[in-house]
Amino acid sequence: MLAFAAVDGSFLGMPLDAIFCGYVYTDRSRFLLYVLLASVGSAVGSIVWYVIGYTGGEVLLRKRLGAAKFEKIHASFERHEFWALMFPAMLPPPTPFKIVVLAAAGFEMNFGHFLLAIFAGRFVRFLIEALLTLWFGPEVVTLTTNLFSHHYWGLLIGVAMLGAGWLAWRRITRRKSRPIKSAA
Repeated sequence: MLAFAAVDGSFLGMPLDAIFCGYVYTDRSRFLLYVLLASVGSAVGSIVWYVIGYTGGEVLLRKRLGAAKFEKIHASFERHEFWALMFPAMLPPPTPFKIVVLAAAGFEMNFGHFLLAIFAGRFVRFLIEALLTLWFGPEVVTLTTNLFSHHYWGLLIGVAMLGAGWLAWRRITRRKSRPIKSAA
């Protein structure tokens, strides 16, 4: 599992989720070991992309984004670098995760934080996949992957709308709970 995840994280895109679920389904007692191995392997495999991005990623990003947009994204990434890498690491394929890894390296993310963010994100992803596989069988991963790949933008828009609705609700409830200042 470690080797498959490392190869998938580096260059070759493999059906890692199907391989992972096969391991978990056939050896249920060691599912947590497979989660750990897949997470470590994915982080180790991403080192290749980190080196590529660190050596030439900033030039590529500046060329593709333009100076103003690059600085804006870089400043935002600096404030939330761990989360900006961890959340995409949790998402299943076809999320373009290697591009996010290149951007993190191009923005010169701390190497330890880089590895930890990828490990944490992948750990959450593989733990969810393992639990779903244990409860529903390996077919649930195929179903989820197909749903995500065919309705990616719809799901993304739905999550964004839920987030915006939650923020609006929070802002409204916060205003109602504030005491009104009297004009004295």
